[in-house]
Order: sequence, then structure tokens, then C-alpha cells
Amino acid sequence: MIASIRPLVVLVAWIAVGTVPAADLRIGIIGLDTSHASAFTKAFNAAEPDEALRGMRVVVAYPMGSPDIASSTSRREAITAQVAAQGVAIVDSIDAVLRQADCVLLETNDGRPHLGQIRPVIAAGKPVFVDKPVGGSLAEVLAIEALAARAGVPIFSSSALRWGDGPEAVRAGAIGRVRGCDTFGPCAVEPTHPDLFWYGIHGVEMLVTCMGPGCEEVTRVGTADADVLVGRWADGRLGTFRGMRPLQPFGGVAFGEREVRPLGDNPGYGPLVRQIATFFRTGKPPVDAAETIEIYAIMEAAHESGRRGGVPVKVADVLAAARGAAERLVAPAAAE
Repeated sequence: MIASIRPLVVLVAWIAVGTVPAADLRIGIIGLDTSHASAFTKAFNAAEPDEALRGMRVVVAYPMGSPDIASSTSRREAITAQVAAQGVAIVDSIDAVLRQADCVLLETNDGRPHLGQIRPVIAAGKPVFVDKPVGGSLAEVLAIEALAARAGVPIFSSSALRWGDGPEAVRAGAIGRVRGCDTFGPCAVEPTHPDLFWYGIHGVEMLVTCMGPGCEEVTRVGTADADVLVGRWADGRLGTFRGMRPLQPFGGVAFGEREVRPLGDNPGYGPLVRQIATFFRTGKPPVDAAETIEIYAIMEAAHESGRRGGVPVKVADVLAAARGAAERLVAPAAAE
């Protein structure tokens, strides 16, 4: 498919924009099967970009993303054309991206290929933003974070929902000590991934942003049209996420010592893209790897709780179960 797309999209790109301006920092994309790829490119390559994005451009992209998820494969051709029309060279390998880029957006919509895709990025020492989900399992998330840490390569992943005004203010102490938080949002599932990894991650990340790390135990109950996760933190606080099907709006409420505050609506991609730009400039991830791992461990515990009929599951237990598998996944890179 890529060979048939490439001549068309390259022609469209040069007709649309002509000569591409030089950039101080060149960004490459891996995976053109999500709307994030085209939205992020539009932000970075705008004629008048946000001040935080100036001097950066998306210059090269490799389309191949999910091999078999229909919602991804069906969009690849159209998204490739959209990205190419913004002056981006479409290439036929990850290596070709790495030769032309200083940093990478890993945008494949399917978490399962991420480990294989990120190995050469880490080997090349390129800072990388990994879009959700980081991996197709908790073990893969742990393996990816371990590979990056061992190589000293900066890596960052987060939902755009973390960076809304509400969660950021709550995390910064605007309502005093957070006593609890309830978030909600869409929760479409994909059978190839643990249930909340695919879309519930947005609401779960909002929850952890407000509550902070330290969730010890998760209970999940669900029906055909909703999943409810209840997390118990180490200090006894409770936080919940209600994931709804079909698509519903995002939101939530944080309960603080001084105030009960709504978390507001979806902030869009702008705040996240600014965080990515700062990360690419500084090499400093705005979210600790340990917190990102905890978010995925919470979702994995919720998945296991649902599988067991709604019994509480310890976050530490799912992490322990995943670590051995993660080490085996890391091993091939260690041998190279």
C-alpha cells in the first residue's frame, strides 16, 4: 500500500507548499494511522505556529502503523495524504525517518508494534514522544521504559487530557489537599489490548493527575455500556473513573480541602503539543516514568479485576507479574 501512496502524497505536498522552510529541530513521525499525526503536524508546520513551537517542523514520516486494527488501517492512506500536504516527506522505513529527524513522534495507534518500532529510535539516541497506548500490555510498557532508561534516551507519553486547566490547577494545589476525585469519559475497547488501554486511558490519566501517584488497589465493575474503576490510594483516599460507551464527553470533579472543583472539558491538542515541544527542546519529560507506569498498572489491575468478577486487585501484584515478562522483552536489545 505504501508504495502506491507515496508518489501521490509527495506530489500533493510540493504542489501545496512548495519549498519547505528549514527548521532548527527536525521532527519525524512513525505511524500515520491516527488523527493525532495530522493534528500535530498541522500545529508544528503552521505558517504562524504557537510561540512554543517555533523553530520546529515535522519533516519526515513513515506511514506504517497497526498491521490489523481496522479503525487504524482504514485511515492510513487519508492521513498520509494530509501529512504529506503539509510539506512532510513520506519515506518507506523507520531508518529513513531517523536519518532525517532529530526527534520522533511515535504515533502508531496500536500499542503492540511500539516496542519493535522504538528499539531503533532508542538505539539512535533520538528523544521520542510515544502516543497512547505506550504498549499493548503492561509488560511492554515496562520494557519500553526500561530500554529508554538504560540507554539514557528521553521518552515521554501522556494523554492530552492531563494538560487541561482543571487537572493542572488541582495538581498544583489550587483546591488544597485532594481528598478524592471522580472522572468520566469515553471508553471504547479494542480486543487486542487491555480494556482501558485503548481509550479509557484519558480519564484514568486525568484521575491520577489530580490524585497524584500512590494507588494501591483497584476494583472494577462493568456492563455493556460502562466500566467503573474505583482506586484506593495508600493514604485511604478514593478515586473513580467511569468509562462510557458509546462516545461521551470528558470531565470530572476533584474534592479538595478548600473547594470542590469541576475539571472542565477536553482542552484539545494545543497544551499537549506545547509540552511535546518543550520536551524536544530540553530533553526533560514533564511526567515521571514512574507515574506513567503507574497509570498503566492501574488499568491493568482494573482489567484483572473485571476478569475476576470485580474483586479488588493490588497494583503491586500486577506490576510484579509483568516485570518478568518485561525483562524477557528487553533481552533481545541487550544482546545486540
